[in-house]
Amino acid sequence: MRNRAGNSAAPRSKTSRNIGLARALSKLGVCSRSQAAELIRAGRVKLNGKLRRDPETPVHLGKDRVELDSKSVGSGERIYFALNKPRGLVTTASDEKGRETVYAFLPAEFPWVAPVGRLDMASEGLLLLTNDSEWAARISAPETHVEKTYHVQIGAIVDEHLLDALRNGIRSSESGELLCAKRASLLRRGERNSWIEIVLDEGKNRQIRRMLEHLQIEVLRLVRVAIGPLTLGDLAKGKTRVIQKDEKQALDRAMKIATHEPVLSR
Repeated sequence: MRNRAGNSAAPRSKTSRNIGLARALSKLGVCSRSQAAELIRAGRVKLNGKLRRDPETPVHLGKDRVELDSKSVGSGERIYFALNKPRGLVTTASDEKGRETVYAFLPAEFPWVAPVGRLDMASEGLLLLTNDSEWAARISAPETHVEKTYHVQIGAIVDEHLLDALRNGIRSSESGELLCAKRASLLRRGERNSWIEIVLDEGKNRQIRRMLEHLQIEVLRLVRVAIGPLTLGDLAKGKTRVIQKDEKQALDRAMKIATHEPVLSR
């Protein structure tokens, strides 16, 4: 890019604009934005040496000094984990109904992380956890089109007609939106039920369950087994593991390819 004088202009930094103080704490990997807002209102956060109680106080990341409980907050290490979420857990930090959440399966000394997207209470399988809020937002965004693979046990015998219906799409009676699987195939079939593999790249709320409910088919189990090239593998139920550097890089490349961004060779 060149300026009016014909000279090359330096690209604008992503952190050159001001953001709210609560969001800044979240981006720095300290806690969630809502938790940050509570800390700020409680008088535990200073900006450039001055106490601030407004979560929307503007902050220039990389320039302003942020302190929590009089300790400087810097851009900490980014961490990425995978959890094999058991069925019956809520994907949130706390639940107003007192139900058990995914955080019950994290060690007490575990650093702050947030779930990347959601798995509903009745669903299980691969759930990503990170303190990198921007990365999480990219994966969760519908326009990123990251493939998510599910193995679904249904109370019906699968035939090609059913698979075609899932691939071609089903019009939601609630919202009118078209719900469709990118791919759908039979895994195995029993006398009364079947396992099918469904691949989505849209990330609409309860999409698989809504599609099958429309077809009057009962979902017995729904397990997410992969997000892009990252697979659940043999990770035990309720256990976590670190996402390795090469796995994250492969997932980042998959996001770029899905959004038609140029992939830089390294």
